[in-house]
Amino acid sequence: MTHKPRLGIDIDGTVTCPKTFVPYLQKDFNNELKYEDITEYNLANVLSCEEEIIHNWFKDNETHIYKNSPVAEGAKDILNQLKHHYELYYISARHHYLEDITKEWFRIHDIPFDRITLTGSHNKLEVTKKQNIDIFFEDKLDNAEDINQILNIPVFLFDTPYNQKRLNNGIFRIKNWHEVTPLLQKL
Repeated sequence: MTHKPRLGIDIDGTVTCPKTFVPYLQKDFNNELKYEDITEYNLANVLSCEEEIIHNWFKDNETHIYKNSPVAEGAKDILNQLKHHYELYYISARHHYLEDITKEWFRIHDIPFDRITLTGSHNKLEVTKKQNIDIFFEDKLDNAEDINQILNIPVFLFDTPYNQKRLNNGIFRIKNWHEVTPLLQKL
């Protein structure tokens, strides 16, 4: 039996809607904040506050936010199609203690998975290599660049205001899940 190609898929900002955090940030930091204002991944810089404040806010709110994150447009349908041709391995920077909440979210939203790995760190290189990932899906630009350059794996980068930079060969910018299948067929 031949093995199906294995997709490595980030969760937040890819499978979950990238705008998920905006209403929470508006409520607690800046009522006027728009998704388009989040032009870098570091929220402390975006909100002009200390990183410790963001870290503590995140610790206090992450469970609620992750439980209530909406699914990204098209993710459920496309992933349910892809599961027939690919193994779906989710690799997230979420902390290990969020595993039950994360798996429950996948079940509630009927998102298929073969494996979910929470690294507790934004560095996904070791796990991606160990799990023999063939293609990766990401929203964080430096992760996409590292995975592509160091592991020589094609990366689909979900287009967000915080990852606007010229892309290397092997990184493909996509606007949503509906663009995935035609691109996969070209690889």
